[in-house]
Amino acid sequence: MKYWWPHTEALYALLLAYEITKDDKYANWYGKMADYTFSHFRDPNPSNGGEWFGYLHRDGTPASPLKGNMWKGPSHIPRSLKKCLDLLEKQ
Repeated sequence: MKYWWPHTEALYALLLAYEITKDDKYANWYGKMADYTFSHFRDPNPSNGGEWFGYLHRDGTPASPLKGNMWKGPSHIPRSLKKCLDLLEKQ
């Protein structure tokens, strides 16, 4: 099972690691992680509100069509994406 929040936190962590070290390996890993995260977790159907799936099977398919439950709070995605945006705008 793949969870939404480790992926969003990893996006920020990789950009922060790049910001601190300027080591291209972190920028490269950010690109790979962003490609996977945005192509698998984000619901591609805009009429569904743009929310992300919370859980994926190991093959990247959604484990459930539900976008929220008692464990999937509204903080990780916008917080991490805002922090990523702040770092990207500094570069």
